[in-house]
Amino acid sequence: MAQDTTVPKLNFEYWLDKAIEWGQASTLESQKDVCLHLPQLQEFLHQLYQTIKHLGSTAAIQQFPLIGQLLGRLCWNPFVIGYDESQKTLMWCLCCLYSSEPQNAVELKANSWIRSLLCHLLCSSKWESNEAETSTFISALGYTSADYYCHLVKNMVISLVTELRENQFNGLNIQESTSASRVNAVSIFCVPLITLPDLTPLLETLLLYHGGSSKEILSSEFLEAVNDAFLKKKISLPESAVFSLWLRHLPSLEKATLHLLDQLFSIQLNSLEEVTCVIKDSLLPQAASHPAIFRIVNEIFKSALMETDGTSELMTIIQVFTQLFLQARQNEYKQHKFPLKAYFPYHHQPLVRGLIRRPFELPTTYWSQHLKHISDMVKAVVEDRNISSLIGPFEIWYLIACFGEWLDIAAEQLLKAAVEPDAVLWLLAFYYCPKNENQERTQTMVEAEAVYNHLKMLFSCADLSLKDLEAAVHKVTGTEQCCNQHLTAHLLTNFLLFSPGGQKLAQECIYHISETTDTSKDIYNLLIRTAYRFNHGGEENQRTVKLLNELLQKLTLKV
Repeated sequence: MAQDTTVPKLNFEYWLDKAIEWGQASTLESQKDVCLHLPQLQEFLHQLYQTIKHLGSTAAIQQFPLIGQLLGRLCWNPFVIGYDESQKTLMWCLCCLYSSEPQNAVELKANSWIRSLLCHLLCSSKWESNEAETSTFISALGYTSADYYCHLVKNMVISLVTELRENQFNGLNIQESTSASRVNAVSIFCVPLITLPDLTPLLETLLLYHGGSSKEILSSEFLEAVNDAFLKKKISLPESAVFSLWLRHLPSLEKATLHLLDQLFSIQLNSLEEVTCVIKDSLLPQAASHPAIFRIVNEIFKSALMETDGTSELMTIIQVFTQLFLQARQNEYKQHKFPLKAYFPYHHQPLVRGLIRRPFELPTTYWSQHLKHISDMVKAVVEDRNISSLIGPFEIWYLIACFGEWLDIAAEQLLKAAVEPDAVLWLLAFYYCPKNENQERTQTMVEAEAVYNHLKMLFSCADLSLKDLEAAVHKVTGTEQCCNQHLTAHLLTNFLLFSPGGQKLAQECIYHISETTDTSKDIYNLLIRTAYRFNHGGEENQRTVKLLNELLQKLTLKV
């Protein structure tokens, strides 16, 4: 075996001959020779990388036609990849050969070979199952196989993370040597290893990496794989990395939103606490602090509403999401906040500011005045009185629906407080009947006012019978139903919850309405929203919460 280790720095043929001669270093003589040449080999690999990193894959192969054979042989030599930074340098050399946009079958096949070679470099199971000599080598170093490969992967990830971070910016924030094609290649090589815990720092670094190109530099396969693993809770990532993923890859954001809806619809939700927990855990409300994410999620919600004909379950989900979004936005540092117009660019901004104020932020004595203010603005926008609007009734309706907490407050205030009933009833009538085709909203307003007057007259009565409520109940359950039985059911449910006499009849009456109409889900969702708001109330509220819990328990099986 030749012992002369003084060779030219870039003597390609010499090192190819050596790689062929060594094989996988299965004999003692070849192992000794490899060890003697490791420092010079590492220097050669570094020089090779510096030579080809600016060439591009095609030019690199033209200058070194046998480079694939050399690198392939060295990657299967456990002594070479176990030495210092040789494994990292081999990986970067392979990245330089990867075609980010393969033009023919040869380049596609070469890319596939490179991916498998990189998987081999990082995946211990292949070494352990195929290379008995490797185990001997590791044992000689004083490691168990598990320890060795664990440290190897960690060191590899640390090296790649350091390289990416150092090369992304210099002191002047100018992109340095790491090209977009090599970063793209690294992202592809990570795909089979996404769920490896030690790879998480590299995933985070890649997701936060931004080159100078206007095109996306990370592969779509990588972005999709990371998103799938995150949604299935196979990996844990910092919020900043997840937000960056959704900002740079629209399909992942869409899939995350639809996944959340599927998750919420597939489980029996018995309280808004549970809904809140699931939505918050998705990180979507927090991510929505960025206007681009908020608007896309909102569009998906709107599409879902149109497909489901505005189900009460989906409306409740959207309302909770909006509340959590407002909390996340409120928690942001002031200098990082986007203006409201960035989230609602086409809406009448005073109306947005009015709706975005949460009820708990105002004294209860001010609620009625605030509701009238909201109703007046909505009516002015809808009827185009001195307010130019770029949006139609549906968009205005959807905006109000997102802040549906105020609608529930409106229905309560009608019965419990001194309000201007015309303004509040109009707001509720618009929500339940936004189109006003054939004067439907006008008719709804007339009938809702009649129900309201009847219920208001009975509100203070301590002793009531079902007969006293017969007229209102008939509006919901009778054969000659009112224009909008859902609005009437909303008013009647609030009467049963908050009036002294109504509470005694609540279980019987609500269960009867649920049995004889299609409003059971509306009532159920109204009850869980109300229970959520009152959970931290005073003694009076606690009595109401007890009634709410009894009603929810009785209605759970029906819905």
